Amino acid sequence: MTGTTGTLVLAGTPIGDVADAPPRLAAELETADVVAAEDTRRLRRLTQALGIHTTGRVVSYFEGNESARTPELVEALMGGARVLLVTDAGMPSVSDPGYRLVAAAVEKDIKVTAVPGPSAVLTALALSGLPVDRFCFEGFLPRKAGERLGRLREVADERRTMVFFEAPHRLDDTLAAMAEVFGSDRRAAVCRELTKTYEEVKRGPLGDLAVWAAEGVRGEITVVVEGAAESAEELDAAELVRRVQVREEAGERRKEAIAAVAAAAGLPKRDVFDAVVAAKNAARTGPAEGKGLS
Repeated sequence: MTGTTGTLVLAGTPIGDVADAPPRLAAELETADVVAAEDTRRLRRLTQALGIHTTGRVVSYFEGNESARTPELVEALMGGARVLLVTDAGMPSVSDPGYRLVAAAVEKDIKVTAVPGPSAVLTALALSGLPVDRFCFEGFLPRKAGERLGRLREVADERRTMVFFEAPHRLDDTLAAMAEVFGSDRRAAVCRELTKTYEEVKRGPLGDLAVWAAEGVRGEITVVVEGAAESAEELDAAELVRRVQVREEAGERRKEAIAAVAAAAGLPKRDVFDAVVAAKNAARTGPAEGKGLS
């Protein structure tokens, strides 16, 4: 340790395959003054798999002792310690312990950095086959049925792709509630045991996924759900035409572009086609009436 303020390091750990551990993780584990772990037994298994040993003090830091342990870790940081925070899997603070310690460190002007690592949120999002340009993370839904429905109704009109965590024994009830609130045809993906031996990604409408999950599902679960479609009232003809143009400029054929825009907007393909034709005809009559499609 030094006589100056220390550093808090948030380190990502493998979500399944230990080979995904970032190289810096091993170095940080070996040299940190204090290692705060969500589960010290799992930490021991991780260090054994990596073929390393921790030299610093190892303490537990989990939901049950976060409040009591945070001041102790901040004191160590103020004394110059390099404190490494790891959870059972993935990045600390993301539905795992960490936020309280980060907030306390920031308040004391203590440096906070990270060792980037695997993330179930981003891995599931990338594998889902759903739009990834805009998304939000909703974490775990409430366990009680009424509260779960209430939370889902709060995000029923969310346009961004949504990512949820869920326990396997509650998955069927959660998917059924999602189908009820979002609609049974809303697209989704259930990602199970990511990066592990029995990894599985089940894609389909929420209604079908709820039926599938009723038979029982095991493992770590991440659910990705398509965002709500824009209502037809919110899109005028010019916007529909613009979206078709964007897709055409990206290399799509006009027919496919029209079909994709119609599906995203929840409109019949004929409506989008008519808007495109009208814009093309308007362009022929003069530039003052609007830019057309070439």
